Amino acid sequence: METFVIGLSIASILFMVALGLAIIYGTMNVINLAHGEMVMIGAYTTVLATKHLGFNIYLCLPLAFLVTATFGLIIERTVVRRLYGRLLDTLLATWGIALILQQLIRIHFGLGLFGIEIDGLGSDLQNVPVPAELQQAIRVFGANIPVYRAFVFVAALALGAISWLLIFKTRFGSQLRAVSVARNTAAACGINDKRVNMLAFAYGSGLAGIAGVLVSGFKTVSPDMGTPYVVDAFLVVVAGGVGHLLGTMASAGILGEVQSFVATWANDVYGRTVLFTVVILILLFKPQGLFVTKSR
Repeated sequence: METFVIGLSIASILFMVALGLAIIYGTMNVINLAHGEMVMIGAYTTVLATKHLGFNIYLCLPLAFLVTATFGLIIERTVVRRLYGRLLDTLLATWGIALILQQLIRIHFGLGLFGIEIDGLGSDLQNVPVPAELQQAIRVFGANIPVYRAFVFVAALALGAISWLLIFKTRFGSQLRAVSVARNTAAACGINDKRVNMLAFAYGSGLAGIAGVLVSGFKTVSPDMGTPYVVDAFLVVVAGGVGHLLGTMASAGILGEVQSFVATWANDVYGRTVLFTVVILILLFKPQGLFVTKSR
């Protein structure tokens, strides 16, 4: 039971990171290798806010969303927008942005920005305090379930529900789906596709920032912490079916539980190995992923 709950928390983080990635790729056909750094920025925002503003982890959630969404908006406006239709160039550009963001955290913040020492940032490992009520454990069917991991799961469900409402029940969501299916036709009908791209990129980055806040509660915060998450998020998106919300959720659940059970039974190395094996098997038998978006 405890292993299952750990798997749910892993799946929840994967889902939040992959959901933002899926929205960006499904709308703009852009592979954003800087997406993992949005997780890192969300975690460091939490470190700063808890140390210098007295925020708890609940208040850090909307703050990190705003900060990382702003970063995403700036990246889209200044770099990605100029590279539409050039997949390889976008791949290299976002990879470069990821490296720059990591080095800025390591060098400038670690050594002091413009001569000002900033306590709480840098290449040194950081930890985030978790509220006392989330440090408890509840007993379910004879197993001790950490309340914080249950909180992560509930937060992922809430974000999934909010994203579903945004995509399928709002005017912006209709425009988003129209642009992702037929960009030229949507533009001809009066939809500002550049604005939709900008907001989609910002929202996807914001989701990664929220994932960073939640990750910081049970993992050490470091400049390169986002790199593994962007790889795992791509696996989730590809295995679940690009642009399919339910597929992303199902894929994250399967891969999270597989990694948790195998890592508990053996170790993390075996867990990662089996994770990649499962993704390969899924793609062999379902080349378009577990769920395929129907189109006319």
